[in-house]
Amino acid sequence: MSNNTIDWDNLGFSYIQTPYRFVAKHENGMWQKGDLTDDPYLKIHEGSTALHYGQQCFEGLKAYRTKDGSINLFRPYENARRMNESARRLRMPEIPEEMFVEAVKAVVRANEDFVPPYGKGATLYLRPLYIGVGANIGIKPAPEYIFTIFCMPVGPYFKGGLAPTNFIVSDYDRAAPMGTGAAKVGGNYAASLLPGYEAHERNFSDCIYLDPATHTKIEEVGSANFFGITRDNKFVTPVSPSILPSITKYSLLHIAKERLGMEAIEGDVYVNELDQFAEAGACGTAAVISPIGGIQIEDDFHVFYSETEVGPVTEKLYNELVGIQFGDIEAPEGWIVKV
Repeated sequence: MSNNTIDWDNLGFSYIQTPYRFVAKHENGMWQKGDLTDDPYLKIHEGSTALHYGQQCFEGLKAYRTKDGSINLFRPYENARRMNESARRLRMPEIPEEMFVEAVKAVVRANEDFVPPYGKGATLYLRPLYIGVGANIGIKPAPEYIFTIFCMPVGPYFKGGLAPTNFIVSDYDRAAPMGTGAAKVGGNYAASLLPGYEAHERNFSDCIYLDPATHTKIEEVGSANFFGITRDNKFVTPVSPSILPSITKYSLLHIAKERLGMEAIEGDVYVNELDQFAEAGACGTAAVISPIGGIQIEDDFHVFYSETEVGPVTEKLYNELVGIQFGDIEAPEGWIVKV
């Protein structure tokens, strides 16, 4: 596919095949060198544990075109560390952090024509994928593994970009209390397909999951993390062993405290105490920041700042984060890696 056919102003969040991807194999107890390929298909054995037992994990990160034409990566070593945390949870060999980051850089360089121009609000989304493969039928770690990274240009994850949308509290659990909720594994997302479908059928952007142990506290917003701005100007985001540790969330905690002078708190967010929040949002690599207009909780609909307008603090957080990512605002040390 040529980048000449891409409408940079109207990109959605969907698959677009780009020319190159990285593939490396782990065989006989060691990583092979890995290389770029133009083949978008993986050939794997029918006994692969990724197919039968869900031994797989993935990541998501972005490359950003700056005003001077260079390309930024945002905290890629954090993605490397989180992928290894997921890998350890599933008894998969760790991927050397430098190998991960260098592979990301190689994929971006090889597909540089598909990094959207500065000023379009679009990015190059990268999907590192790690799967257990090889001949196997027993419930045990795979004999071999494949690590691959592919990419595509994307626009906003939620339609409308930085515009409030509404969500509904789900009766389903995203993950078990001591399960794989903190790992970025495919099974968590498979479990979210039905709740997400039911939310969309009722015209909500997605569903909100409560803590699986007590069903009293907000944990995640679809595949993103929740945050709220209290009426006394505190930034609050849930803490739980079954929440995915979002790189965007931890970046916003830092920005709220160090850049906006707010008290930044990881703590419990009780679903019956939402009146404390003047604003709320969802955050993540794909979503960036998506303001929450309102939440449907059984028969009640709770509105935060507005169903149509972005709250002032949410907008400041968004502008600071995106400004850092695109190189318009000075980043905290180590956050930006040049390609």
